[in-house]
Amino acid sequence: MAATASPGASGVNGKPRTSPKSVKFLFGGLAGMGATVFVQPLDLVKNRMQLSGEGAKTREYKTSFHALSSILRAEGLRGIYTGLSAGLLRQATYTTTRLGIYTVLFERLTGADGTPPGFLLKALIGMTAGATGAFVGTPAEVALIRMTADGRLPADQRRGYKNVFNALIRIAREEGVPTLWRGCIPTMARAVVVNAAQLASYSQSKQFLLDSGYFSDNILCHFCASMISGLVTTAASMPVDIVKTRIQNMRMIDGKPEYKNGLDVLVKVVRYEGFFSLWKGFTPYYARLGPHTVLTFIFLEQMNKAYKRLFLSG
Repeated sequence: MAATASPGASGVNGKPRTSPKSVKFLFGGLAGMGATVFVQPLDLVKNRMQLSGEGAKTREYKTSFHALSSILRAEGLRGIYTGLSAGLLRQATYTTTRLGIYTVLFERLTGADGTPPGFLLKALIGMTAGATGAFVGTPAEVALIRMTADGRLPADQRRGYKNVFNALIRIAREEGVPTLWRGCIPTMARAVVVNAAQLASYSQSKQFLLDSGYFSDNILCHFCASMISGLVTTAASMPVDIVKTRIQNMRMIDGKPEYKNGLDVLVKVVRYEGFFSLWKGFTPYYARLGPHTVLTFIFLEQMNKAYKRLFLSG
């Protein structure tokens, strides 16, 4: 996923010339934001399903299609894009940081002869990039979870945020600035799992497909590698994701939070909702993560290629 120059365009130490760090960060954020425009409805369905039937065996939604049709019926077409502004800000902060850091570290650890880092090193780079990005993006994540969850609440309990900036200002004013980082630890834990799986498995899958001789470095290869990466990431990260979602959406009851910590969420979900509820919303999660991964990497690869062609060749 790192940008590389065309043959003959070499920089210091014989390594290929690459785009500046600022451009890497910018392209990472733009790629994530572009993908979010397409998959925001799936993110909404995933969040609603993870919150449905909270504390009980019964479920508010039977399937992903039931959830989507219920939202459309109750909130209209605009309702499925609730929280889009928060989703875009999340990508502008989280994805810009994680992909920028990943690309920079990936290039720094690539050998002078162009040999990429090994799988374990890729995973370590991904975890470092993900945890850092998650910390930066947590306020937007809190706003996103709350905005997408609002429509399932009774009218008198809805928070009614107008947009992400209104949400951030009201959360800081009404609940204190530290609340913007509520769930930061499970968010970072989720990011470590997601990025170790997603970024490393994407790079590894792409490398495997190219080495097979049946693929060239084009959109089809990026698509196949991204779908493999999305499946691995979904299976690995869902239990951590439901912890993050529940904590960031929780309210105070008699002055006490609904959950003490992430472990408390896991114990209560398994006890009251069943073990496999840790993967509640698997279909919309993958339906969202798969295309988002595909679109993010396709946009990123195309922007890197365009930059290389326009500014680094010759």
